[in-house]
Amino acid sequence: MLILDQLSRGDEKIRNVSFVVFLGLLLLVGILWHLQIFSSGKYVQRLEKQVYRTVREPAVRGEVFDCNGVVMAASRPAYSINLYLGELSKSGLFNKEYRRIKALPEYSELNVWERSRVARFNVVSNTLFELSGIIGEGLYLNEQSFNQHYQQTRALPLTVLQDASPEAVARFMESPMRPLGVGIEFEPFREYPFHEVGSHILGYLLKRQVNDPNIQYSYQAPDFVGQVGIEGKFDKKLRGLPGMKSVLVDNIGYRQEENTLIVPVMGQDIILTIDSRIQETATSALRSVQPDTRGAVVVVDVRNGDILALVSEPSYDPNLFIPRISRENWQIYNNEETTPTLCRATYGAYAPGSIFKIIVGLAILENGIDPEQEIYCEGHYKIGNRVIDDTAPAGNYNFKRAFLRSSNAYFIDLGLKVGLEQLMSMGNRFFLGEKTGVPIMQEVRGFFPDPNFIQRQRQRGVPWLEGHTANLCIGQGDITVTPLQMAMMTAAIANGGTVFWPRLVKRIETRNPMNDILGEEFQEGVVRGEIGVSQHSLRIIQDSMLADVEDAYGTGSRAEVRGMRVCGKTGTAEVKQGNRLVRKDTWFVSYAPYNSPRYAVVVLVENGRSGGISCAPVAKKIYEKLLSIEVEQWRAEL
Repeated sequence: MLILDQLSRGDEKIRNVSFVVFLGLLLLVGILWHLQIFSSGKYVQRLEKQVYRTVREPAVRGEVFDCNGVVMAASRPAYSINLYLGELSKSGLFNKEYRRIKALPEYSELNVWERSRVARFNVVSNTLFELSGIIGEGLYLNEQSFNQHYQQTRALPLTVLQDASPEAVARFMESPMRPLGVGIEFEPFREYPFHEVGSHILGYLLKRQVNDPNIQYSYQAPDFVGQVGIEGKFDKKLRGLPGMKSVLVDNIGYRQEENTLIVPVMGQDIILTIDSRIQETATSALRSVQPDTRGAVVVVDVRNGDILALVSEPSYDPNLFIPRISRENWQIYNNEETTPTLCRATYGAYAPGSIFKIIVGLAILENGIDPEQEIYCEGHYKIGNRVIDDTAPAGNYNFKRAFLRSSNAYFIDLGLKVGLEQLMSMGNRFFLGEKTGVPIMQEVRGFFPDPNFIQRQRQRGVPWLEGHTANLCIGQGDITVTPLQMAMMTAAIANGGTVFWPRLVKRIETRNPMNDILGEEFQEGVVRGEIGVSQHSLRIIQDSMLADVEDAYGTGSRAEVRGMRVCGKTGTAEVKQGNRLVRKDTWFVSYAPYNSPRYAVVVLVENGRSGGISCAPVAKKIYEKLLSIEVEQWRAEL
């Protein structure tokens, strides 16, 4: 051949080139031998440890709307800046930093694992320092949290800035020199446009791991989970269907590649019976009573039991729980005195005071007592050695006058004549002492005595005395109710005797066609029971409630609204510890309009002055708003 001929002739240049080629081939064979024979075990072991792992991806959370389609809880786009440890490892930065600190005397006593840990954290800290200069925000990384992430979930990105501001995102995207291993990803965040308004209805979210019993995931991306309120009760429907992706992880835990296996499907939407306009007005009105008001407001449609507003004060801002609540805010929201996360409208159990005279009055009327008969009251009532004070002055009282002046002596006297069994029977018709089933995960049943309770007390040596019945006649003693229970009671008085189950959710809708879970409609006007009293007795109660607002001596006159005749009843209940008065809980229960009832409004103020002074003006503002809404609707229909 030509090359061999040239070599045989002694061509020195050809001989040198051939020698170089021969050495190259020899080196190549040596490398192949090293890879295939000497190092084969190491690569086989690495390949065996390289696995696909499944990762759960949360879906976009469904939204919550009021009855008019106004968004009360939404999912907004947010961006998180993440650090990918695999890229930093491949770049050799970890090894370079390890060699640097190994040469330093202050690290000489550390073992290999400890120096590696320090090296990794130093590299990540330097990366964050560089990133801080780019986005214009200081970033802090907890060393313990970083080490935990590295040990347990290093295949997943490490979030260094969650819910980045638009300015930070813009600076990052426009920077020509981004730090190695840093990327940005989209993440849906919950947003509550009304902030504290309606927070006890909606509830709040906390970021937690969500376990799926049907699928075993290698990793689970943390998801926002509803705790109370609508967010908690309907959490699974709102969360939708999670997605799943596979991540190829190498033998030391770094991500090599990923593929989406199941695309997440957005959660279902929930439409409430709440009218955000009324909710805002009721919240503002309740807050105006006094500094740091503690109380509740409930507004219901008396025709079907729909809840139009449900307010509890003090309240909280559920936005502060996203992405995570600060320690300071958590301490404020868990204050045992103010309890802002407690829904007083459904979870607060209060003595009803004089508003219970509505039920006592029905028992009196249904047992044949003449409402026109006058009884002289001395301004107090005496049982044995005990004297029960009366806010009404001494004088002759018929039913209506005793009702609007809220005479304790009148109702105790006739209540005792009617008897305990009749009083308990009438209270049971309104389902006192039972939950209403409102789906916000915060409700108590309150307490209302029944024959079994009285029998148990007697067996314990605590007999039910005449004084206990006297207390019951004026809504004190062994009875507690919630504002929502009183709203349903008032609605039954207004609509002619029907007690409805309260409805808070109208329907659940599926917006995303990929979500094959069917929606759900919640029936309107589900009847819980009938109180079974005569229309004559009801009319007397209704007329008396009207007089309580419109009569010059009525205790609820501050609730009078021009253009909407309001019927109401005030109440004040004393809260005592032993013989010491702790506070007075004040009430105003009402409905309107008188001739064609549509709304019931119940106001409770803890430590108020009186039902007429503290609560009735709140109801007045709400009725004025209801009237203005109706006027707007009438004008729109013309």
